[in-house]
Amino acid sequence: MQSFDTTAVHAGRADLTKLGVHAPPIDLSTTAPLIDIIEGGNAYEALASGHALNGEVSTVYRRLWNPTVARFEEAITELETWALRARNEKVALDFETVAFATGMAAISALILSRVSIGLTHVIAVRPLYGGTDHLLTSGLLGTQVEFVEIDGIASAMRSNTGLVIVESPANPTLNLIDIRRVVAQAKDLPVMVDNTFATPVLQQPLDLGATFSVHSATKYLGGHGDAMGGTVTTTSENAILLRQVRAITGGLLDPFTAYLLQRGLPTLPMRVRKQEQTARSLTTWLQDRHEVKRTFYPGLEECDTGGLVARQMYGSGAMISIDLVGGFAAAEAFCKGLKLITHAVSLGGVDTLIEHPAALTHRLLASEFKPSDGLLRISVGLESFDDLAADLEYGFAQIAH
Repeated sequence: MQSFDTTAVHAGRADLTKLGVHAPPIDLSTTAPLIDIIEGGNAYEALASGHALNGEVSTVYRRLWNPTVARFEEAITELETWALRARNEKVALDFETVAFATGMAAISALILSRVSIGLTHVIAVRPLYGGTDHLLTSGLLGTQVEFVEIDGIASAMRSNTGLVIVESPANPTLNLIDIRRVVAQAKDLPVMVDNTFATPVLQQPLDLGATFSVHSATKYLGGHGDAMGGTVTTTSENAILLRQVRAITGGLLDPFTAYLLQRGLPTLPMRVRKQEQTARSLTTWLQDRHEVKRTFYPGLEECDTGGLVARQMYGSGAMISIDLVGGFAAAEAFCKGLKLITHAVSLGGVDTLIEHPAALTHRLLASEFKPSDGLLRISVGLESFDDLAADLEYGFAQIAH
């Protein structure tokens, strides 16, 4: 069994020698030549119905299937099932990844796949990414959502409940959710874990019993802030319905983007671990600041009272949130004072980003569920600790003025 780091480098590249290439090829074709009408029709029906491409069947049309996207999907499956395969290599054969144009497209397709079979009730545990929370509360996809604490999952179940949604570490306060406990509460209900903040490097939800592991591939998987995508890794049976929704709605990931996202995977373990190392140092430094009311980071004992980092993760990650004493005014002044760190939404890239969730990513939530007005979320990049600390010092200096 190869190490995770080696898998990240070689995932999705098994056939390159046979193809006579070293870099994964990019297929930009929007359509494919057909051998004959019957073969083409059969291939169209199979792909539009969500079945994976088998044998020398025509790919027909890019909305249905693309080889570059499929290669990226194969790579993600290898990473997401690495812990499972470490115990039983045959288990991984039962899982597949379906890639979408964005992370929200992936989550929307997953919810639609449940709604399409009459399961319109969703149970969710807050906090969640603001886009996910808004999607659920809006009812745009025909769902009714019930937000509960973990211990309330079992009692919230209805005959039409189709999905339990959690995120850990959660956006933006880095709350940790006991995934095994959620799975136990959910019983036979499928559980979706948004694994974006942790990445497969630090957490493997499928190994913890989850049914769906979801990523905004735009973030750490791509890692360079230049490619948007989303992935859902699940059983092969569930993947059929997801591909069917993707084919009908046209949410397939663009092939060039798939190439860029896969290009980011070999450095994923190295990036995440280096970013985590710096985040740990910054967290210690931030805790000594009088301007900070509270620091949120999974590696802090007060943020992980249940010892979940040790039990279900391989590290604490590189996301930090701070709640400033002066509230919104302090947060605004702080962000304006930064010179190196970019004030922008998104996360997981090579450069450090900072954003105000209540005003941006979580703006559409009801006021009682919004993060604090003084809360800032920091995605730690690959810069040196000294340079980042110096820049944060500029921000703190502005609060006093």
